[in-house]
Amino acid sequence: IKHGKVIPSINVDRLWSLVSEQTRQYYKEHSDKAPVIDVLKAGYMKVTGKGVLPEQPVIVKARYFTKEAEVTIKEAGGVCILCA
Repeated sequence: IKHGKVIPSINVDRLWSLVSEQTRQYYKEHSDKAPVIDVLKAGYMKVTGKGVLPEQPVIVKARYFTKEAEVTIKEAGGVCILCA
């Protein structure tokens, strides 16, 4: 990267694509637990708020969140965790 201003980002509607289909089905059946999606491990740093999230709680770890992304994740019953 020539300059340090490039931040790889992912939309809220694509968060579940980072998790396998088996994991998604498991947490759909066991709704008392929530999956942890670490977008930093997938190569993203920022979560943006475009799209809709299924009504399933999820824990998202990222370096940056937009306000829209935080609202969307919290409406679905999830939590946003900031990672340095």
